Amino acid sequence: MGHSHTAAPRYTLFMAKRTSSAGATTTARASRARGANTPGKGAGAASSFLAEHAWEYAPAPETVKVQIAPRHGLFIGGQFVEPRGEGAGYFPTINPASEVTLSEIAGASGDDVDRAVGAAREALPAWQALHPRERGKYLFRIARRLQERAREFAVLETLDGGKPIKESRDVDIPLAAQHFFYHAGWADKLAYAFPGGATARPVGVCAQIIPWNFPLLMAAWKLAPALACGNTCVLKPAETTSLTALRLAEIFQEVGLPEGVVNIVTGAGATGAALVSHPGVDKVAFTGSTEVGKKIAASVAREVGVAGAAGRATPKRLTLELGGKSANIIFDDASIDQAVEGIVEGIYFNQGHVCCAGSRLFVQEGVVSEVVAKLRRRLATLRIGDPMDKNTDIGAINSREQLNKIEKYLQLGAQEGATLSVLGAPGHGLARFSGSSASDPAGAVCKTTTGKGFYCRPCVFTGVQMSHTIAREEIFGPVLSVLTFRTPEEAISRANNSPYGLAAGVWTDKGAKILEVARKLEAGVVWLNTYNKFDAASPFGGYKESGFGREGGMQGLRAYVNLD
Repeated sequence: MGHSHTAAPRYTLFMAKRTSSAGATTTARASRARGANTPGKGAGAASSFLAEHAWEYAPAPETVKVQIAPRHGLFIGGQFVEPRGEGAGYFPTINPASEVTLSEIAGASGDDVDRAVGAAREALPAWQALHPRERGKYLFRIARRLQERAREFAVLETLDGGKPIKESRDVDIPLAAQHFFYHAGWADKLAYAFPGGATARPVGVCAQIIPWNFPLLMAAWKLAPALACGNTCVLKPAETTSLTALRLAEIFQEVGLPEGVVNIVTGAGATGAALVSHPGVDKVAFTGSTEVGKKIAASVAREVGVAGAAGRATPKRLTLELGGKSANIIFDDASIDQAVEGIVEGIYFNQGHVCCAGSRLFVQEGVVSEVVAKLRRRLATLRIGDPMDKNTDIGAINSREQLNKIEKYLQLGAQEGATLSVLGAPGHGLARFSGSSASDPAGAVCKTTTGKGFYCRPCVFTGVQMSHTIAREEIFGPVLSVLTFRTPEEAISRANNSPYGLAAGVWTDKGAKILEVARKLEAGVVWLNTYNKFDAASPFGGYKESGFGREGGMQGLRAYVNLD
């Protein structure tokens, strides 16, 4: 496959200083109905007080208006072109918060994929022959233009994907620019990146397929290291969130990136399959579901015997960053208020649409009642509403299909014996919670005042057993499963009892304990007294059914070079 686990550390550790975060980002807003979901006399009294003395946040809508073309073509050879060939056409992309069509996106055919790969192949000799310092300058320019157009990109990301504007503005866009800045610095320093002073040569033409949860950020994760190492790329964004990738193509034109160095083909799964199997591709990088990742691995493996016929000296390279069911472990000596904020950040960030989301919460038995009570109280303050409002904490689910999947798991968890609590407060633009229905007995799904949009309130399952489906399968939504443990050994055993191995979190006051537990967890990234912290200089990736290979840091460069 080309990239092995030995090229990167098995896990990455992130440690945070203990700080009191009690009440951090707490709001005075309260839902009149949420007291029933808050256990305990003290917790109920607190919710009752908030309900009686709360005030409403005034709407704070994002005011920047972004122009969106009614139709978007493919980006091939440095130009926007119309799709052509059998199966080519256009499909709508909608705003999941309102179900309004934003634009029509080109659906690439096999002929279009062939054109894109051909353009990348044609541009490869000149791009890899360009002095590394000059390649780095292009990446610096891209990063600076992203910063200059940051607000535009943040609005577009929120409109197309449904995530709150404050997350697009404060996380996605800055991190995307950071990755281009970081890898621009590596472009002329590859001789120092690998042991033994090996000479690094580009792999060639890279096919890069990204998911819908972090569209621009995932594009940066894939493109920046590939370009820094002298490769050319064909990027395929998710069909529901293609707009920011296509807007990024405008930046490539603005900075004068040579034609064909980056090509963008849009479409559904058939477009991605055509790209993966194309004989002119030398490297495949995929971020997405484990199910699709397995199909891609099988497709690449079948080509091993015909590598010579495809014109390659070596088999096609492959890296996969797949699903997860990450464990977040709370010991009884942890700072509980800080840990509660970490739980919220771990699972409810981006509506739970995060591959490394801390969806399995393991709490030591001595503090489980305290943790659950404080967590429920905190979740009651989260505002679900218009993603374009700056007060919104939880935005829209990306698509109706994903919302239906979440609903299925909510029903399944209750059927298997777990107890479901549904919390949160209605934010700007959202109808008051209407209660249960036949398909949604817990009242988790809600709509806007116009009856549109895909929304799900923050959900917590307690009384969860390891055998429950919600404790084993990735839900990819704002749904947390709470389990318990008694000893560190039991916590490690239960956390590792999963086919996934992407990420984990550990919360404790004891330095020796935190490092010992982290060392034994089967996860690619382990956060210590924090969660969901990312940096371009730190490698990210998993193992087991969470994939292989790393993105970010020196380790992320290895997948895009051949070493002599």
